Amino acid sequence: MRILIIEDDKSLAETLRFQLERNDFETDVCHDGEEGLHYIEQQSHDLILLDRMLPLLDGISVLRITREKNISTPIIFVTALGALNDKITGLDCGADDYLVKPFDFEELLARIRCILRRPSKWEGRKPLEFGDLSYDMEQKKLYCGNLDCSLSAREGNLLELFLRNPNQTLPRTLILSKVWGADAEVEEGNLDNYIYFLRRRLKSVKSSANLKTIRGIGYQLEDCHV
Repeated sequence: MRILIIEDDKSLAETLRFQLERNDFETDVCHDGEEGLHYIEQQSHDLILLDRMLPLLDGISVLRITREKNISTPIIFVTALGALNDKITGLDCGADDYLVKPFDFEELLARIRCILRRPSKWEGRKPLEFGDLSYDMEQKKLYCGNLDCSLSAREGNLLELFLRNPNQTLPRTLILSKVWGADAEVEEGNLDNYIYFLRRRLKSVKSSANLKTIRGIGYQLEDCHV
């Protein structure tokens, strides 16, 4: 399970990341509303923890835009705004839950488990398609015609990023930030290794899709039959 943390208090954000990863969740962290909305639009997370008082774009605006785009990823507001009207506004705008700071992490964890048990969390998560490919995000399974193969979690997240941005050149720095995390300490060689793994996966299902190297910039998912 992958959780997006949108929190401008960097100390709290890192504490949440640490605690969630101790409980076997994968996490991404960002510190302003505009970056958070960009992450949300990738639809690569199972749940979002969203602060209300954010720079550049406040949490209510992020939530409203998210729901206007018909993105149904569960969202828990985690905020210091605890008045009754604040809670009503947040829930009426489309939040799935509302937790007031300060809070006990075990309570947050219980609320996360509760939301992730709901069958509706998978609504709208249709397979991603490009060319002759179809990718099932739940099962981490790649299909092409009557062939298929399973992907690791990291391979799946990497492929998902390309499938959501087909025919676009994705810079190496962006790929590392989106797949490994903005603050992760990772060598660029790891990206090359996973690109190699994905190319082998595409070849194994005999897809016409190809991960093209854009020298000096990054990679692009293209369909060689077009």
